[in-house]
Amino acid sequence: MTAPLNPDMIGQAPKALLHDHLDGGLRPATVLELAQQVGYDHLPATDADELATWFRTAAHSGSLERYLEPFAHTVGVMQTPAALYRVACECVEDLAADNVVYGEVRFAPELHITEGLSLDDVVDAVLAGFADGEKAARADGRTITVRCLVTAMRHAARSLEIAELAIRFRDKGVVGFDIAGAEAGHPPTRHLDAFEYMRENNGRFTIHAGEAFGLPSIHEAIAFCGADRLGHGVRIVDDIAENPDGTHTLGRVAAIVRDKRIPLEMCPSSNVQTGAVASIAEHPFALLARLRFRVTVNTDNRLMSDTTMSQEMLRLVEAFGYGWSDLARFTINAMKSAFIPFDERLAIIDDVIKPRFAVLIG
Repeated sequence: MTAPLNPDMIGQAPKALLHDHLDGGLRPATVLELAQQVGYDHLPATDADELATWFRTAAHSGSLERYLEPFAHTVGVMQTPAALYRVACECVEDLAADNVVYGEVRFAPELHITEGLSLDDVVDAVLAGFADGEKAARADGRTITVRCLVTAMRHAARSLEIAELAIRFRDKGVVGFDIAGAEAGHPPTRHLDAFEYMRENNGRFTIHAGEAFGLPSIHEAIAFCGADRLGHGVRIVDDIAENPDGTHTLGRVAAIVRDKRIPLEMCPSSNVQTGAVASIAEHPFALLARLRFRVTVNTDNRLMSDTTMSQEMLRLVEAFGYGWSDLARFTINAMKSAFIPFDERLAIIDDVIKPRFAVLIG
């Protein structure tokens, strides 16, 4: 009988990450240092450990709206090119240290212009940080590719402008577009012009849906907006019925998501914090994986959820008994679903992920 996977073993596994927010993954010490540098005096703690605890506790709120409130502090210290560059560079270094070999990191440029930066200035600084973070990782013996998604806030009215930004920078490191923020009262259909612009320009996009608002937001995201992926998508389980014999029947929305292989960017720990699910053990990830939905494992916000990709995988292993073959499948699912060109995806799968899992499996 194969021994269960432990944290050290999982830490060695290659990982592909599709759903990670730049402003949700800062190092606590960096938040403190940047706050001092820019004169931001609203932080709730002055010690790195205490600040980390505050972010985790505040985010474990039971609702998406309250979960988003602590971001005011991270965004508040990310208003200069130097701060954006540093956060982006450290993000790549931290992901590489966790053996992430490919990552798509998203952020909302419109939240970082209160001190006079243009949207282009903001993206330039972040992309420079990603590039230098990759160089630093290589110097440390780790290879990682990180690309950017630009996000529009769904309660605001700048989504078309952000979609245009995505296309303007798509040959410089931005590979897609997203909308995020509170779902209730802010349906994705309010941003149809942005999604139409992305399609007209052969751009790729994902949509936060099925996290807080439920099945209707998933239906809108795929039926009216044409999302390539679903951010979270956890409430797709509401369209799956269990039969008396233990089999399951998929409703129309769930069936089209599975049939079209629309990737689900699942973030287990975050879903518990926002109240989308009661616990990791009750997360529908296992059911969706068993029914062969294209599930992927993600961090969402590493600071707020006090997590890493290794920890997210460990929690799933502990809850559902997964082994190496399962983690390899979830990782390849993510890599297949990345917004980079097919040949680049295939190269990472065949030259990096599969060989490294083969060594681990023995």
